[in-house]
Parts: sequence; structure tokens; C-alpha cells
Amino acid sequence: MGIESVRDYVRAIWQRYHGANRKYKKLILTEFCQVAGIHRKHAIRLLRKAPVKRAKRRGAKPKYGADVARVLQDIWLASNRLCSKLLKAAIPIWLPFYEERNSLTPALREHVLQISPATMDRLLKPSRRQYGSRGRCGTKPGSLLKHQIPIKTNQADVHKPGFVEADTVAHCDDSIEGNFVWSLTFTDIFSGWTENRAVWNKGYEGVKLAIENIESELPFSLLGFQSDNGGEFLNYHLFRYFSERNLPVGFTRGRPHHKNDNAHVEQKNWSRVRQLLGYQRIENPELIPPINTLYRTWSAYHNFFCPTLKLATKNKEGSRYVKTYETPQTPYQRLMASTDVLEPAKIHLGVLFSQLNPYALKKQIDYHQRRILSQLR
Repeated sequence: MGIESVRDYVRAIWQRYHGANRKYKKLILTEFCQVAGIHRKHAIRLLRKAPVKRAKRRGAKPKYGADVARVLQDIWLASNRLCSKLLKAAIPIWLPFYEERNSLTPALREHVLQISPATMDRLLKPSRRQYGSRGRCGTKPGSLLKHQIPIKTNQADVHKPGFVEADTVAHCDDSIEGNFVWSLTFTDIFSGWTENRAVWNKGYEGVKLAIENIESELPFSLLGFQSDNGGEFLNYHLFRYFSERNLPVGFTRGRPHHKNDNAHVEQKNWSRVRQLLGYQRIENPELIPPINTLYRTWSAYHNFFCPTLKLATKNKEGSRYVKTYETPQTPYQRLMASTDVLEPAKIHLGVLFSQLNPYALKKQIDYHQRRILSQLR
């Protein structure tokens, strides 16, 4: 029992306790100790004093009521429980789709749009309470091309789309022995645009086909490719794939055992892979097509409707680093605002956006996810 509950209990029984004789006081004390889970001496001390009345709440009356909290909770859950700063940026995108399903008064709509991130946190606190392991690493070093593929550690100089980071995630549970499904992740450094594909094992042919498929669907041209030191990337086949083309793609790698060199894609391993498929082993190759269908739906949902934070500056002041971030935007918004994205690509993105509904996408994601996970039990 919490402190406030104990105080309420004391207020409820204080008068009865002080009006009772010795025999009934013992019974009341015994009951109080059993219900509240406190020591008998502590119960006597609490009942000896007159209970203090609750002070009235000071300050201005709450501006936002339960109707605003309901709208926030609906959008928060449908947007995959974004943090308040990202939710603030997402609400103008999601609200027209919410209004297709629920009517809003002008005053309520204005309140939802003007609410601050801090107030969102306060209103969503009960929801977060209600809806509130690491996997194994399957990266084996590839040593064949370590001298041909240069190391790059700083991505702060990327100011246009096309420079991507890539990583693989093993769906192997506790053992990397045998055959199982891997997930390949592409993340554009400038915009945050992310694509995923499932492959069987991580041999060159499967990884190359997945890269070709992702590249054909990217809304920008591939200019640079950064990976870790895994053998699925550091091989002559992939090196030739990027270098022997009319417009070669710069192929770089991070330092061994330095995940921060590929931080943009490493942080997607949870939000884009584990959050969907967990850490369990997937050793059925027939699940690859439905997983890729799930990934395509998931990518459209996140790339068009879920804002992300992007680091603007990072300065060292004394012994600590001070970071500032740009205004949260979706990858789609960053690409549409970029002068380096061709106009036909922007028109294509605009048409795609007009055909999508985030609530419908979320429903499809839940359906595909249940269908896949039901076959893994």
C-alpha cells in the first residue's frame, strides 16, 4: 500500500479508533497492520496524531482535460509510442487522418496542436505506465579487403541524401550455428530514410540481391556505402558491385569494435528489427517473403509518418559534451526540403504520401506481425 493510501486509511478509521475501548482498539490496530503491511508501533504512531486534511491543489486549473488526453493516447499508440518531442512534430501529420475516424471540435483541435512536449508527458504518464536482453552478435570479420576499403569515422560532413550505412541483424536466438534468417538494414545519413530486407544466411548472392532491391526503391541515387567489418560486406563481389559501374559508389567501413562509426544504422537494430521480430530464431526460409512484406509496410509507416531527431551540433564545454538537435522531421519531409533530390523523385514521393494512411499501415503491420510470429511458436 502506498503512502497516500495509508494516509487515506488513517483518515477513515481515526475517529472510530479514538472512540473505541482498549479491546476494540487492538482489533482495529491488527486489521490496520494487516491491510497496510506496516509494523504495529508505526500504526500506533500514525493513529495517535489527528489526521491532516489534504491541502487543496494550488495554481491554475488544468488547461487540458481528458478529451485531449484521449486524442494524444490514440495518436501516441498508433505512432508506435513516440517520445513527446517527436510526438509534437508528428501530430500535425497524423491529425488529419485521426479526424477521418473521429470528429474534433475546433477548440479541441487547437488544444491538441498547441500542447507542449512537457505537458504531453504529464498527460501520457498513466498510458506509459499501462503500456510500458540483448541479442548475440553475428558479425565475423572480413579481412580480404581491409586495405582496399578505407575507414571512415566521421559522418558529420554529409549534407545531402545518398550516403547510406548498412548493417545486418541475426535472427538466431542464442546460437549462430546453422542456417537462419538475417535482416539487412539501410539507413540514409542525411534524411534517416531506412529500408530493411530479410535474407537467408548472409552469403554474397542473398545480400547482393537485397541491396539491389533496396537500391531500386530508394528515392535518391546511391552515392556512398558505409558498413562494418563483417564478411558479408567486405568481399570482392560487393566491392566490384559498387566500383564497376558508370558512377562508382564510395565504399567505406568503420573501425573494428567501434559501433559508433555506424551509429545511424546501429540505432535502427532495435526500432526497425527487434521491435518487430524480437530475438527468437527464424530458421524457416519460407518466412522471408512475408517478412519482407512486413518490412516494406514498416518502412512506409516510419519514413512518411514518424519524425526523427537529427543532431545539429556537438561541442565540448569543459568535461561534458553539449548537443543541439534540429527540429524533428520525418525522412520524407527532409527529402522534400532538400535541393539535392530531383523534382521527379519529389513528385513520386508526393504521390506515394497522398496514397498512404498511417492508421491503415499500422493495422497492416499488426496483421503481418501476428501472422509471422504465430508461425514461430
